[in-house]
Amino acid sequence: MFTKKFWVTSMLLMLVSALVLAGCGGNSGSSSGKKELTFMFRGGTDEQKAYQAVVKKFEEKHPDVKVKIIVTAADQYATKIRAAITGNSMPDVFYFGPGDLKAYVNSNVLMNLTPYVENNKDVDLKNIWKYGVDLYRYDGQMAGKGDIYGMPKDLGPFALGYNKTLLEKAGIPLPDPKKPYTWEEFVKVNQQVTKDTNGDGKPDVFGTGFNVQWALQAFVWSNGADWLDASKTKVTIDDPKFAEALQFFADMQNKYKITPSIEEAQTLDTYQRWMKGEMAFFPVGPWDMSTFEKLPFDYDLIPYPVGSTGKPATWIGSLGIGVSAKTKYPKEAAELVNYLTASKEGMQQLVDAKVQIPNLLDMAKTWASDKSTKPANKQEFINIIDDYGRALPANYTYNSEWYDLFFTDIQPVLDGKMTAADYVKQQQPKMQKLLDKAVEQENRSKK
Repeated sequence: MFTKKFWVTSMLLMLVSALVLAGCGGNSGSSSGKKELTFMFRGGTDEQKAYQAVVKKFEEKHPDVKVKIIVTAADQYATKIRAAITGNSMPDVFYFGPGDLKAYVNSNVLMNLTPYVENNKDVDLKNIWKYGVDLYRYDGQMAGKGDIYGMPKDLGPFALGYNKTLLEKAGIPLPDPKKPYTWEEFVKVNQQVTKDTNGDGKPDVFGTGFNVQWALQAFVWSNGADWLDASKTKVTIDDPKFAEALQFFADMQNKYKITPSIEEAQTLDTYQRWMKGEMAFFPVGPWDMSTFEKLPFDYDLIPYPVGSTGKPATWIGSLGIGVSAKTKYPKEAAELVNYLTASKEGMQQLVDAKVQIPNLLDMAKTWASDKSTKPANKQEFINIIDDYGRALPANYTYNSEWYDLFFTDIQPVLDGKMTAADYVKQQQPKMQKLLDKAVEQENRSKK
């Protein structure tokens, strides 16, 4: 009886241990004897379907590998990946943002991909956007240099779209894609299309509707201002040019009446208005292409309106795909990353699904010249990457708390209850305090 009881207890302990290990980064092979990788990512419905199809193709080419897919909603991803890190249950392959690069490397979350990328004959780094690859380089001191700890899933240039059908119906000349509107010209055109078409005394068609968190950058940068100085250690929002850009942004709603008020947006938000054809100008990212293919109107891309510099500006988003430093199968995990980001076959599937622009330069050139698919002026996405797109400010710092604070308290400015000048004066020291803490954290992590 003692022997049997001891044997049963031992087997139960072994089973529990196996289950614990299965939940951690170093997973074991699948029951079929294949090497099992977990791939965690997020995205909209179309993007999820596209990546699932590409992973299936990868498995066909690698019959000894099984990829377990973990998909989360976009707004839940950050929370779940942090929980995985804290709980020592990291997926083998996963999405991460460039703003997390330094912290993840310093904390030994990410595996160094350099030997798996540079020594792979099927990966041509010269044929991949240098900007994208450099976002995931880190030499222990500065991001943008050194070893590769992730490959760009994509680059997401945030362009400005316009409703061609609406402008033509209003008798307004279509914008010149090579000559951006000035702020004054932009307001004038928007006022022409903002109308009450149903006679209820309220506008139901608007010029535009920008989300401050994702569109203010274009106005600030084109006016010669920024959130940070060149050293990336000083918050510079108290620059008068910054305040001027922020005030103009707020004035589009409160002074010029070309964008829905808070109350009007509650009835129908700006995205819904754009989708219905009741808005003339709206931001467009490559991830929108599959959805916007079904719009009930024709649309195209132009640069954002320009401030005092006379030069357009916007940001380029990106997500990287990295490998856990604790993966049991580093070679196979790196091969999955390379297939998703650098192979012609994998990339063509994602481009055909209309969820991103090509990572490969030769493919991007052909793609952009194809005017048979919407938007016709896909070259604008390429222009942003080549000429005037920038990284979001928080990408340069150890965390984004200082940057997030700017948008947390901004509503009074957008409502016209506080001037932009007063706001930036109030927020600058608060943001600087948080940035100083981030710098301290980074310095401690290096030790």
